[in-house]
Amino acid sequence: MENITENTKLADLLAEYPWLKEALPSINPKFKMLGTPMGKLMMGKATIADMSKKSGTDIAILIFRLKELIQQHSN
Repeated sequence: MENITENTKLADLLAEYPWLKEALPSINPKFKMLGTPMGKLMMGKATIADMSKKSGTDIAILIFRLKELIQQHSN
């Protein structure tokens, strides 16, 4: 998924990159909550913009870090 935007759904990212769920806390420790029952519910609907708002991570930084993780994992 080359084009990650604020409207990209987390579920779509995880469908393409299942390993990403384990890597997300390296961006922000608050993403550890995705392993909880409530987090699993939120994953289905959450967009990158939602993740930014909930974690307090600037959206541009979040998108940059996601792309960086994907690039590192691909190499």
